[in-house]
Amino acid sequence: MFLGLDILGSDLPSWRDKALFTPGPLNTSGPTKQAMLRDLGSRDTEFIEVVKDVRTRLVGLGDGHEEYTSIIMQGSGTFGVESILSSTIPQYGKLLILINGAYGERMLKIANIHRIQTVSLRTAEDNVPDPKSMREALESDPAITHVAVVHCETTTGIINPIEEYGKIAKEFNKIYFVDAMSSFGAYPVNLRACNIDYLISSSNKCIEGVPGFSFILAKVDTLKQTEGYARTLSLDLFAQWKGLEGDGQFRFTPPIHAILAFRQALLELEKEGGVSARGERYKRNYVITLSAMEAMGFKPYLLAERRGYIITSFHYPSHPNFDFRKFYELLSAKGFLIYPGKLSHADCFRIGHVGRLGASDVKGLMSAIQSVLKKMEIKLTE
Repeated sequence: MFLGLDILGSDLPSWRDKALFTPGPLNTSGPTKQAMLRDLGSRDTEFIEVVKDVRTRLVGLGDGHEEYTSIIMQGSGTFGVESILSSTIPQYGKLLILINGAYGERMLKIANIHRIQTVSLRTAEDNVPDPKSMREALESDPAITHVAVVHCETTTGIINPIEEYGKIAKEFNKIYFVDAMSSFGAYPVNLRACNIDYLISSSNKCIEGVPGFSFILAKVDTLKQTEGYARTLSLDLFAQWKGLEGDGQFRFTPPIHAILAFRQALLELEKEGGVSARGERYKRNYVITLSAMEAMGFKPYLLAERRGYIITSFHYPSHPNFDFRKFYELLSAKGFLIYPGKLSHADCFRIGHVGRLGASDVKGLMSAIQSVLKKMEIKLTE
């Protein structure tokens, strides 16, 4: 097969990793795992050079050049989101969040916990936030200083038009934050063209590293203005950046092994052909999945023009024999993991297209789904 697991049959040995059709954590390559099989001191020169290389490569992926910097933040992607929201908005600031799914709602929850003044622009989960409504919100409330949105809302798989929002944010002179957790590394993002001040993603998403940290790409001039804004100690983004820029060290214990794995993952991304090539592989996975699922009688949740190629939501079949838990467990027993739904008003499940997976892996999953449907005595097509 191309890159991932070579799944030739429906049954896998119990010791073998399952194929993860999720939005992350994902399947990773052997060399990425092997990169963790060594110990380095967190203040050792070799590790400091690895961190420097990773940070430089990340800025390059965003076409940020010297205007941007990258900051590694220990913890999950949500830690990074909270770092930005809690340490880059001043006490007098006001945040507009464009929400069309669970991860936009999570940003709102973080802002509320830190008592940040917030305005929410909610949209149905099957639609993108309306740029016109964003403009109207900014026109009606001059106190708004910051705007935040999720790029790929993995609640559904919808892709929000971040460049269009960025143009409006710049027009109104607002600081613009993009949660690109599940898209960065698979969708080309030009930080300058999108007028992004802060972009957040995670080590265990489309760059195909392992869990352990998030990373923030920040416009240097904007970041420099935030000293003293932090509402926490460990998530202080400015202080984290100052430490990395100064002696190259973290203020607190870094996830050394995850960073070593991530550097290897970045090298493999480059070898594959960069973001565009990886996106094409994921897109092929999506096309094979969609074609086979629709042929079996499953219906995607989103309209075609709103779907991305990161993850796809499918409606539960209306067949009386369908039970998602049983469906999930039977697929898991065959070596395939899919994702439950996260929609507020529809019963769906999700199939991811990312990670170290290729066409034969997807075909293996589709074959397994056919087998499971037969075992559950479910026929969705005539």
